[in-house]
Amino acid sequence: MEEQEQQTTHNSGGCSGGVSLRPLQLSDVDDFMVWASDPDAAQFCRWEPYTSHNDALAYIAGTVLPHPYFRAICIDGRPVGQVSVTRNEAGSEACRGELGYALALGYWGKGITAEAVRMAVVEVFRGRPELERVEVIF
Repeated sequence: MEEQEQQTTHNSGGCSGGVSLRPLQLSDVDDFMVWASDPDAAQFCRWEPYTSHNDALAYIAGTVLPHPYFRAICIDGRPVGQVSVTRNEAGSEACRGELGYALALGYWGKGITAEAVRMAVVEVFRGRPELERVEVIF
């Protein structure tokens, strides 16, 4: 439970407020829908854009909350995207984590994702000693 309340903050020069990471919560569904329903923001993700709040709530409850590392990317405390690291389950590849992210279109090009990824990688290597490498795969 302590991990669920953990929030990492770093002030990034590329945006107006500090970039922070925290667990995504059910109460974040409206903010989640901003990027998760946008075809441009979802174009490189493994999911189709969400069209319903109920589907988004089911995803957050069933996938996000039990996930070992799924964080909201926040600006001034408000979620504007997501970052996750999933361990590769293949036996010989179990030391690799796969990083995925999405960001609301209005925040692109400001260095927010780069900062969030840096923060996430630091957290993952501290908290998941079985991982030796984190990769982004398109």
